[in-house]
Formats: sequence, C-alpha cells, structure tokens
Amino acid sequence: MNNSNISRIGVILYALVIGFFGVNHFMNASGMAPYVPAFFHGGEFWVYLTGAALIAAAIAFLIGKQTRLAGLLLAVFLIVIVLTIHLPAVMHAPDEAASRVPLTNLIKDTGLAAAALIIAGKGNMARA
Repeated sequence: MNNSNISRIGVILYALVIGFFGVNHFMNASGMAPYVPAFFHGGEFWVYLTGAALIAAAIAFLIGKQTRLAGLLLAVFLIVIVLTIHLPAVMHAPDEAASRVPLTNLIKDTGLAAAALIIAGKGNMARA
C-alpha cells in the first residue's frame, strides 16, 4: 500500500469521526447548549451551526473538495473550543480528579485540530 492510499484512509477515518461529532451536535443540542460560553448568545443555535459546520467539513474531506479551506476552518473552530470551553473548565475544576475529563477533552480537540491542519496542508491532494 503506497503513502497516498494510507493518507486517504486516514482522511476518510478522520472525516467519519468529524461527521459523527457533527451529527451528535444535532442529536444532543439541548445537552450541549449550556457549555456554550455566555458571550455567545443563543446556545442551541451555536450548537446546531457548529454541527452543520462539522458535517460540511467531513463531506469536504470525503469528496476531496475545498479540503484546505475546510481543514483550516475546522482547526480554527477546534482551537476556539479548546480556549473558550475546555481550558476554562480545566482551570476552574475544584480538584485534580474533577479536571481529568476537561483535560482529556482539551487534549482530544487539540489533536483533532492538529489533524485538520495536516489535511489542510495537503489541500485537495487529500482526495488522492
């Protein structure tokens, strides 16, 4: 198996994960809305909007169109989530045990942002 095929399989798997998170936003919007920072008014709206954006990014990765733009926007979105939701949750956790889940989410979304940047760097070659 050549490097191009290996990369394509990785992009497909990543797209499926991102697509799952997008669908999850629609299925659990009311449960996610309280985590939207207060300065973003209308929590459920933002959950639905970001769910649609996640699904759009997944589709872009799967069909190999606008992958650079989708990867860059997805990375920015994930970094914003890390900085506005996960980092404050870690910093305000009452003790070490309470910070484990927020810290795991912070690391997970940072890794997902890194992968989005790798895909963006490949541009539409992610389809090949």
